[in-house]
Order: sequence, then C-alpha cells, then structure tokens
Amino acid sequence: MMNLIIIENHELNDGNVTLSDHRCTHIRKVLRSKPGDTIKIGLLNGSIGHGTIIKLSKSEVLLEIILTEKPPATPQTDLILALPRPIMLKRILSQATQMGVRNIYLINANRVEKSFFNASALQEESINTFLKRGLEQAIDTRVPTVSIHSRFRPFVEDYLPEIMTSENTLGLIGHPSSENSLSETATNLFEKQILLAIGPEGGWVDFEITKFHEQGFFSFSMGQRILRVDSAVPALMAQVQLLRELKE
Repeated sequence: MMNLIIIENHELNDGNVTLSDHRCTHIRKVLRSKPGDTIKIGLLNGSIGHGTIIKLSKSEVLLEIILTEKPPATPQTDLILALPRPIMLKRILSQATQMGVRNIYLINANRVEKSFFNASALQEESINTFLKRGLEQAIDTRVPTVSIHSRFRPFVEDYLPEIMTSENTLGLIGHPSSENSLSETATNLFEKQILLAIGPEGGWVDFEITKFHEQGFFSFSMGQRILRVDSAVPALMAQVQLLRELKE
C-alpha cells in the first residue's frame, strides 16, 4: 500500500504529471480513484502535497500537482550495517527508511559472505527501489544516502573518524555480550545524531568491537534474545526513537 505517490522532478510538466507505471496501477486498482479525486503526492527530496486526477485510463493517469507541505524533519539516526544476505537487505532498506534514517553505511565484517558484495541488490537502481518503498509507506520524500564499504578496517580507521568528528554524534554498537542496555548506555540520546552499528547474523567478532570502541562507540545489548538482522534493525531504531521522546 502506498500512503504517498512519489514523483520525480523530471516527470513534472507545467504542474502536471502523467503516470503509466505501477503508480498508475496502484491509483486505479488499490485506491480505486476516479477523475476529480485527490491523492497524496510527494516530490522526491522535495515537498509534499496532493494531485487531482484530470484523466484516468487503463494505461495512464494525468494529475494536476500542488505541493505545499515540507517533508518530515531530517532523521537524527544513521545506520552502520554489516552487509546482510541480499534478500534480507531489501527488507531492511525499506524498514530503515520507514523508521527514519539519514545515512546507511553497508560495510564488510568477518562474518559477512564476501559474495554478497557482488549481488544485484547493491546496484543503485535496486537500492533506490526499496528506499522509495519505505518513503511511500512513511509519507516522506527524503531519500537516505547509501554507501558501500567492502573493507572493514579502512572504513573504521579512516572513514568513520570523519563521521564521528564532523557532527555531535553518539556511536552505539549492538552486541549481545554487553552488560548495559540501550537506555543505560545512551543517557543523552536526544541531544545527539545517533550512529547505530548493527552486525551480521553471527555477530561482530572481538576485533571489530574493539575497533568500534577505539572510535568512541558504546556497546549495548537488547537482552538475552538474539534477533535476526531484519528484526534487530527496526527494533533498535524504534528503541532509539522512544528514548529520544522520553528524554526530551
């Protein structure tokens, strides 16, 4: 279900847009709209508003677009994710976007299958497809930035320090053996840009945890239960958001 129909700037023509792809199908078959109806429209990385249906056929829909609302505020959470299996990555990209994430860093780790970095799911077009699905669900237009890092040490030792020092950032790394919960670790959560690191299915190895600690990250645990990555990502992002709201 699309809660927002997303269009791109190149599709606009004097305030109108013609859709003939899956969005047209959704408007006809799911929304069951007809000429004169209005639907929620968002411009990718731009404003939100509505579109009035001028013409509608089996193959295309013509909409008059008016965009007057700002998109939701830029998310205060960034995600470092040890690259999961491609089928899982697709779900996670959509889930994380729904929850609200600014940047996603897909990185290598000891327990990541190296073949994952050759998967078609990492192609830009595929990534953007699942990011847009998350935006459509959440009624947002801001596309998260996704970067891919196939070598662990260069990312942690060279790239990560720049991220940590450029902003008021709190680095958090999920690790089952940590003695502290997220609420005990993130005492000043609401004042920070959160950089949340979530490991592969088998977890981070000790070397990786040490390297994150050297960059100022704090470890925390969700408890005794070990979650799959596609469960851990939305669960932890929801905890971060809840703690923000409780501490404000």
